[in-house]
Amino acid sequence: MGKKIKKEVEPPPKDVFDPLMIESKKAATVVLMLRSPEEEILAKACEAIYKFALKGEENKTTLLELGAVEPLTKLLTHEDKIVRRNATMIFGILASNNGVKKLLRELDVMNSVIAQLAPEEEVVIHEFASLCLANMSAEYTSKVQIFEHGGLEPLIRLLSSPDPDVKKNSMECIYNLVQDFQCRTTLQELNAIPPILDLLKSEYPVIQLLALKTLGVITNDKESRTMLRDSQGLDHLIKILETKELNDLHIEALAVIANCLEDMDSMVQIQQTGGLKKLLSFAENSTIPDIQKNAAKAITKAAYDPENRKLFHEQEVEKCLVALLGSENDGTKIAASQAISAMCENSGSKDFFNNQGIPQLIQLLKSDNEEVREAAALALANLTTCNPANANAAAEADGIDPLINVLSSKRDGAIANAATVLMNMAMQEPLRLNIQNHDIMHAIISPLRSANTVVQSKAALAVAATACDVEARTELRNSGGLEPLVELLRSKNDEVRKHASWAVMVCAGDELTANELCRLGALDILEEVNLSGTRKNKFSEAAYNKLLNNNLSLKYSQTGYLSSSNIINDGFYDYGRINPGTKLLPLKELCLQEPSDLRAVLLINSKSDVSPPSSMEDKSDVGYGRSISSSSSLRRSSKEKTKKNSYHFSAGFGSPIEDKSEPASGRNTVLSKSATKEKGWSSLPISR
Repeated sequence: MGKKIKKEVEPPPKDVFDPLMIESKKAATVVLMLRSPEEEILAKACEAIYKFALKGEENKTTLLELGAVEPLTKLLTHEDKIVRRNATMIFGILASNNGVKKLLRELDVMNSVIAQLAPEEEVVIHEFASLCLANMSAEYTSKVQIFEHGGLEPLIRLLSSPDPDVKKNSMECIYNLVQDFQCRTTLQELNAIPPILDLLKSEYPVIQLLALKTLGVITNDKESRTMLRDSQGLDHLIKILETKELNDLHIEALAVIANCLEDMDSMVQIQQTGGLKKLLSFAENSTIPDIQKNAAKAITKAAYDPENRKLFHEQEVEKCLVALLGSENDGTKIAASQAISAMCENSGSKDFFNNQGIPQLIQLLKSDNEEVREAAALALANLTTCNPANANAAAEADGIDPLINVLSSKRDGAIANAATVLMNMAMQEPLRLNIQNHDIMHAIISPLRSANTVVQSKAALAVAATACDVEARTELRNSGGLEPLVELLRSKNDEVRKHASWAVMVCAGDELTANELCRLGALDILEEVNLSGTRKNKFSEAAYNKLLNNNLSLKYSQTGYLSSSNIINDGFYDYGRINPGTKLLPLKELCLQEPSDLRAVLLINSKSDVSPPSSMEDKSDVGYGRSISSSSSLRRSSKEKTKKNSYHFSAGFGSPIEDKSEPASGRNTVLSKSATKEKGWSSLPISR
């Protein structure tokens, strides 16, 4: 036998690198490994980075600062499935960091992430890719990128995934996307409502809640409500309300139902299946304030439709709303008050609240919560409008005092609503007198000074309704209320200007108040307003004429006539015709002017101590536009008529002279009674 020869081991090729096992404890080193061409190193580096990122936000920021994001984005399209999977997992975690989100938007990787949602990819890739999109979609710019890259369709498909995490992430991303109207429209085209409704049956509450929230957004559109109804979605929602174990979903379910009730067809369907009665019973008997509040909001939304109001009234919704007014939760009280406001459009409901509802609303006016007071005042304003019985009921419930207190509220809406109720009540004389006894004229001054045009308008209307007698106007005048009222005549708001004019017209009913209004410039402002074709209104013209009736000298100079109801007194003077916009000088200033070649100003003075001159030789021409150099002829004329108590305004001067005077100015001849009583009068010429 030959001797055995030991086989020599061949040395490794010289161009092959010997395997090297490295244990790195620095994230920076692993980030450098992301640029390696070796698939195994890439996979292990991604795995290590994923574990590091899971530990907290600080680590995500560290990775961002180390420059890990950009090389990782290239790995999303790597040929190796494991590398691609691990990179996707990292982005699912990293995308919750705001800095990473911003960088990802700049790198425009949305298309690469959406590609990971393809049906052939693994479930784990679906999970983290959808998680990445859910995190990114929280910001508007990312929403746009996801939508523009066609991300909505694969997300809807993944709602049917067997993995609950995939469903949850996809639903969350869709919820963020549908905040935009364009995305909601596309969602309808992709028939997304059936798969969303299927998620209501999920055993995971978070998925059910996201589905309901999404339905709550998309059912703001009529087309989506129709699709929901056709998909039997209303039945699903009512069943959720009936299931006590699902009470954590009741609030969101009510929000969806509230949207659906805006459609008459949905309302009828719920009513026919008994769902409406269940809804009202559920709202009334629930012990959870937010559920009661959302139920009342649902009623409010639906009640804007007349047919819906009719159905609600048939189901005695009023009893439910009155019960909700007694809730201890302010939000529920506000929602119930708003629902009552909406239901007031139904006459039957309005009558129901006469005995039940108005007393509770009056009590809410005393609440410390300003929003509660505002909502209660709104309900009362709607209840008392064109309804004297409800106005009486509000007064009988001792509502006048709290309503006047609300006029000093910090909320403009509360003030405007309270003023409206007081105005509605003041339409009845007994109630008006009662309101006046509660110092309304002093309380209304602050709303008149408000910067809010709605408050200004309602306050002016309240003045017009309550200042109907001399005592009330005197109180308003003495309280300083006329000044802010006159200022409202300058308003650029048409409603404010109209209602302020109305109030001024009412206040001009007695001479003292009318004179004060004129002193404050109301007559000048109204004249300016009436010269404008766009600013004037019937009330501004009526107010101006009412003030003119208390300034007959100005009226005669502007119009050339006085009506039979205009009674002239001492101090009336005829200046002659003036053009619109021209200011009539007061008598005191005219007396100080030097004589001129213009015609005389004629003054009515019935005092008996004025004696005619001894000489009657002076003569002068009597013509419009000339000065009267002697008044003897006029005095003689006046002496002949001393025992008469009525005068004719001549066609010549438009002054109290003999009927045989020669016409010169072309004025109308109108009969007017004087205030003199059998004691003589004189017409004194004042040269001008």
